Amino acid sequence: MSSQVLIPQTSALTVFARLLHAYRWLSREIEARLIERHGLTVNDFETLLHLSREEDGKLRRVDLAERLRLTPSGVTRLLDGLERSGLTEKAVCDADARVSYAVLTDAGRVVLQAAYETHSETTGELIGARLSPAELAEIASLLARLPGVGGVEGEACAGEGAAPPPPAP
Repeated sequence: MSSQVLIPQTSALTVFARLLHAYRWLSREIEARLIERHGLTVNDFETLLHLSREEDGKLRRVDLAERLRLTPSGVTRLLDGLERSGLTEKAVCDADARVSYAVLTDAGRVVLQAAYETHSETTGELIGARLSPAELAEIASLLARLPGVGGVEGEACAGEGAAPPPPAP
């Protein structure tokens, strides 16, 4: 008797498996280039991108943790590394000492701009070169119908066609 578990293949399961495999492959490829060229992980890049899109480059750490889908301690570890690199800094709220902010530094903006170009080039090469503009639009439209995806326009990880981060000062 075989110990193999038989799981019926459904279209939804196939789509999920392909999305998962594509995500993992793309993430590894993008991260390898970001680390090699800029010393940034994908999470570092996404953090700097979120901060760059906020007024004054500043975001409450708890809000950043939510956007990155990290625990408060996870975002603290992430920001500790970015702070040591001089890409972000910690700020406190004058009105409430319990509130702290992550702030994008000028050096962080410079690194983000260069990393954004690498990210955009890489996504163009790995995705855009394999799919037509019409196919990209169709996939984006279909994925937007899934829960938790609607309204995401390259904001979590800037992709082809997404608005670039603000220019460095």
